[in-house]
Amino acid sequence: MAAVHRPHPLRDHPGATRAAVDAFWALAIGVIAAYAFFAALGAFSPGDALGVTIAVAILVLLFVMRALLMRRAGAARRDPRLTHARERRGF
Repeated sequence: MAAVHRPHPLRDHPGATRAAVDAFWALAIGVIAAYAFFAALGAFSPGDALGVTIAVAILVLLFVMRALLMRRAGAARRDPRLTHARERRGF
């Protein structure tokens, strides 16, 4: 019996994957910002909401790791022709 080929939902649709990843990070930044806002406002003590504090700390750690990886990968993905054109213009 022949196997039925079903498309991989993430590999075959890179645009949808990118949109889902971007939506996750936008939501994560929103959660971090809301936590920081309400903690600074004094609505709760970070020690009282220990589970939320740990979850937000993990999100912050993941975001910092992602930012560092994107920064490192960004230099490799730059088109040398664009870099040359920018340097030629004096920017």
